[in-house]
Amino acid sequence: MMETVELSMISILVLVLIAVVAGYIDTLVGGGGLITIPALLAAGIPPIVALGTNKLQAVAGSGTASLTLLLKGKVQFSEVRWWMLAAFIGSAIGSVAVQFIDSGALRVIIPVVLVGIAIYFLFMPRNIEPDRKPRLNRTAYGLSAVPGVGFYDGMFGPGTGSFFVWAGVALRGQTMVPATIVAKTLNFATNVASLLVFVAFGKVLWLVGGAMIVGQFIGASLGARTLLKIDPSVLRYLVILMCGIILLAWWRQ
Repeated sequence: MMETVELSMISILVLVLIAVVAGYIDTLVGGGGLITIPALLAAGIPPIVALGTNKLQAVAGSGTASLTLLLKGKVQFSEVRWWMLAAFIGSAIGSVAVQFIDSGALRVIIPVVLVGIAIYFLFMPRNIEPDRKPRLNRTAYGLSAVPGVGFYDGMFGPGTGSFFVWAGVALRGQTMVPATIVAKTLNFATNVASLLVFVAFGKVLWLVGGAMIVGQFIGASLGARTLLKIDPSVLRYLVILMCGIILLAWWRQ
């Protein structure tokens, strides 16, 4: 059964504006989900529906990035297709699992996860040195780390891209740029799988998600074209600050 939530036009406009900010910051330093998910919760949207609606935006963003990389030949589909399938399956399982977690429990779990990811996002290493030799071969990597990260993305999501990058560098010996490119394609697969599950369970607000996609697109475009040289660390602190403020507003409702 499709979930319905009554939101005023003002609330939707505020969410769109927040999506603009999230899209801008996410383009430059990542972490957009740390802003959009708390914003959806603060708007009075049930936790499980907030996760599903956020996936609609995630598919649009990661899909655009993946298609661009594939068309430009930065990554070959034949090289990542089995990993994408593994990521898809892991994410689908995670998304099904989260449907059966009590809403009251999610009200506690989601903020804890977001705070944990925010701390990781703040202190994660900026440059990870790759091992010269992969610790896992392609098959082992595709059967362990890829579906594992996919499962997390299916359940929650924020930070998934950086987890895929870290895994590629630490376990496959990739350098940052190739690891980031592959991560985009895997993240797209996890987002699609998760969205399909949330849609099947009727946990997506299409109007809200569609409006926020527009905001994300505007923000991402501004981020890609900005001429301002902003210290990435400043933006990271801004992400954490916004995440904290919005979560606090939701928690006090």
